[in-house]
Amino acid sequence: MSSTAVITIVKMLESLPVEVQERVAEHLREYIEDLQDEMKWHELFQRSQSKLVAAAQRAKQEITEGQATAMDYDQL
Repeated sequence: MSSTAVITIVKMLESLPVEVQERVAEHLREYIEDLQDEMKWHELFQRSQSKLVAAAQRAKQEITEGQATAMDYDQL
């Protein structure tokens, strides 16, 4: 089952010369891969967000209690 958008894109592609169709298809592949990567990162971020908030709260508490030390970036 194809959506109206997919049918429209296919019709547009079919109106182009074959070599142009190939170029467009390659661009679409890359674009879709990028979108899939973004969706994956978004999902991972959403699942880890509570852990990030907890870590930030711990760090803030350690700073308040004077338990934190400045990071020496030169020794990394």
